Amino acid sequence: MQDMPQSKEIVEVVGEFLRQHVIPNLEGHTAFHALVAANALDIVKRELEIAPQANEEELSRLQTLLDKNGTLEQLNRELCDRIQSGDITLETPGFADHLWQSTLTKLAIDQPKYSGYRRAEGKI
Repeated sequence: MQDMPQSKEIVEVVGEFLRQHVIPNLEGHTAFHALVAANALDIVKRELEIAPQANEEELSRLQTLLDKNGTLEQLNRELCDRIQSGDITLETPGFADHLWQSTLTKLAIDQPKYSGYRRAEGKI
């Protein structure tokens, strides 16, 4: 098999190309939309970097919280059902931590410069 660039490397290079060579030559709505596209590529890159480990950690938390095995999708559905039925509340041991960790992961992918996230991570 050929040594191919990884998806995150491709996404990063395309984002840099947009920012360095395309956007400076555009104006108005077209420049804005190109910037949105570059920002979307940044999100994809962070997801490719963060999601695999974060998904494993989320699965582990859910297995412990629900005392059950299954896929991430199945256990998230089960969690929703138990929240809706009132079987799991914020007082349930491990649930608030699970919500907090899940939120921090989503912010790390989507909005890593958000001041609330940076403060929670001790970066400001």
